Amino acid sequence: MTQFEKGDAVFAATTIVNDGSVPGYPEDQVFAEPGTMGMLVNTGHLEEDPSQEVLLVGFKDADGQLALVTCLPDEIVAEPPVTH
Repeated sequence: MTQFEKGDAVFAATTIVNDGSVPGYPEDQVFAEPGTMGMLVNTGHLEEDPSQEVLLVGFKDADGQLALVTCLPDEIVAEPPVTH
């Protein structure tokens, strides 16, 4: 299970893009580039695969509105990724 708790600040480990599952945003909308901070809203699992954990993360969109995005655990880290 995840090391995170609801309300934790989290960071995108990779580019997070709408795969069409987030209503109100175009498919391929970029929600977060690596290092973008978001907030963990909730955790859960896939109904069809209870062993697959998912994280509901809020990222601010270009208009400053909170976009709630479902992420996989390897897409989110506790600290911003280090870039060189």
